Amino acid sequence: MEIWPGRPFPLGATWDGEGTNFALFSEHAERVELCLFDAESETRVHLRDVTAHNFHAYLPGVGPGQRYGFRVHGPYDPGAGHRFNPHKLLVDPYAKAIEGPIEWERGNVLPYVPDGSENADLELDDSDDADAIPKCVVVDPFFEWEDDAPPETPWHDTVIYEAHVKGFTRLHPEIRDDLRGTYAALASEPAIAHLKELGVTAVELLPIHHIADEGFLHDLGLTNYWGYSSIGFLAPHALYAATGTRGEQVLEFKGMVKALHRAGIEVILDVVYNHTAEGNHLGPMLSFRGVDNRSYYRLVPDDLRHYMDFTGTGNSLNPVHPSVLRLIMDSLRYFVLECHVDGFRFDLASALAREFYDVDRLSTFFDTIHQDPVISQVKLIAEPWDVGPGGYQVGNFPVLWAEWNGKYRDSMRDFWRGQGSVGEFAQRFTGSADLYQSNGRDPFASINFVTAHDGFTLRDLVSYNEKHNEANGEESRDGSDDNRSWNHGVEGPTDDAAVLALRARQQRNFLATLFLSQGVPMLLGGDELGRTQGGNNNAWCQDNEISWFDWEGADGELREFVRRLIALRREHPVFRRGSFLSGSAGVSGLPDVWWFRPDGRRMTQRDWTAETKTLGAFLNGGEIRAQTERGEPIEDDSFLLLFNAKSKPVVFTLPTRRFGAWWEVELATGDTPPERLGARALVPVQEHSLVLLRRV
Repeated sequence: MEIWPGRPFPLGATWDGEGTNFALFSEHAERVELCLFDAESETRVHLRDVTAHNFHAYLPGVGPGQRYGFRVHGPYDPGAGHRFNPHKLLVDPYAKAIEGPIEWERGNVLPYVPDGSENADLELDDSDDADAIPKCVVVDPFFEWEDDAPPETPWHDTVIYEAHVKGFTRLHPEIRDDLRGTYAALASEPAIAHLKELGVTAVELLPIHHIADEGFLHDLGLTNYWGYSSIGFLAPHALYAATGTRGEQVLEFKGMVKALHRAGIEVILDVVYNHTAEGNHLGPMLSFRGVDNRSYYRLVPDDLRHYMDFTGTGNSLNPVHPSVLRLIMDSLRYFVLECHVDGFRFDLASALAREFYDVDRLSTFFDTIHQDPVISQVKLIAEPWDVGPGGYQVGNFPVLWAEWNGKYRDSMRDFWRGQGSVGEFAQRFTGSADLYQSNGRDPFASINFVTAHDGFTLRDLVSYNEKHNEANGEESRDGSDDNRSWNHGVEGPTDDAAVLALRARQQRNFLATLFLSQGVPMLLGGDELGRTQGGNNNAWCQDNEISWFDWEGADGELREFVRRLIALRREHPVFRRGSFLSGSAGVSGLPDVWWFRPDGRRMTQRDWTAETKTLGAFLNGGEIRAQTERGEPIEDDSFLLLFNAKSKPVVFTLPTRRFGAWWEVELATGDTPPERLGARALVPVQEHSLVLLRRV
């Protein structure tokens, strides 16, 4: 075989039409072997040339479809942070395609001899595991994008739909059987039609980076369904492809993005750069651990055998190291430039912001993102917490970043179960100025949500007092113990008509509040269908009917209600203002927002601190600053919102004629009041419901 020195960059396998350049970073390795696989044979190529810690070679005639991996030689000395073991085949950290899952029965993928003890990792295992490790695949980067262009939906028009590639379409009756649960299925007409009819503008996909299941899940007959166990940061997960796993998954993923763009829908990826699938010191050796453990991971400073764990998974990636930071940035740029995705949601983003120990808003990670001409221009969303000390950082991320607003979620759940503060509710409903205004951000920094993949679905939130995670095999010890669910103490299904009506009303309350709030709404996919997980609030390992969308059992009335809400938000910029509400009067003499009690009088300081469960709000549609290039003022309708979280009806008195002479009912989550109402009219609002009135 002819071998040329090749180039140290780009890292990974790069085909140029005549051959492939291979390059692997390892600062502490002594020797690297490229392993080429053809049928059942393995050919090893010594990468003799090293530049800036990158081992590299060029192989003429090697092209797309070639299966490969690496073996890296060096000291096996866990106490010094080194875990090199050339008996273990390694996945290329820069692989753009990985052919499939780990075959656990076909070899010991642990770098040590397991004996059940905490010190087992101290003894190197010399058995070969090449049969168990999925192979990387050289890919052809060409794709016919035609006239594809990013929708570039502005934040103020954005409605996010969080979904799982497989679960969204696995049971869809209108999609071909051989496509269901794949990228191709998400690109199909029935799937896109649902998204378009709802009015969502972006899908936020649970992780699609190539996934490696944990060994204990395999033993239980389960898989890491959610996919927060990445092993390939540049490779779309192979098992979500209908067309093949020898590079075809890359083409299919790009085709999905292209189809969604054609429909005007953006693609946001949930990315997991805070940890990898290799776990703690007793975890498997799949890639990074064997390539260069001391560089890729954060190790305990005075105990290099063990890992810093800010993530709850056993390890934390080390973005302080320049080459690890480069990997993250190269991954992000690849998916933007080569795969045309529109943004990213960063899982446990606080872990990436830790320079050494504390979370640092001015960390190298943020600086690198902000100066990058590509990544700084796409949508950036942080999950602003991790499990380490000081990891809860809601409101503390810098400009350019939006955040999952956990305080919004908690406040909305508290209010509609009849607890919490109306002052807190009003703050979150109007965009959380207390969190985002001081550092120059606007209401769209707040990604508002009531439910997400992690926790109860909306239907389960209003149906269960306790989690039911028995299927996970941990006796329901896993998952959140959050008791902000609310259902009048009735557990599980019931035929009681009043209870069923209350649950349906509570779902509508949460959804209406979400889409009428200032900020960016995120809908958990399936909540519009009344999807249930049977009370499982941690379905991370349930790749089955527990997690998949039940299209045939969908709640059609609820879906129509959500469609109407999104249309209402789209038609009225008063619900998606570009600046924070201040309560001060404009040219019209009316404030942009005015809060009032059920008697129609203005809320006092005492009212805000009292344990009240009712609230009225006037939203002034006049003189809204439009989110356009010119920023010209526009006028919209004005609205009144009447919230009643009490367990009995409340009669609201509408404000004086100064705010509006006549009002019409736009929407009600419970009993509908008379359609046309005058100033100071008495409006009955059913228990646990809201009413939206429009000025006419």
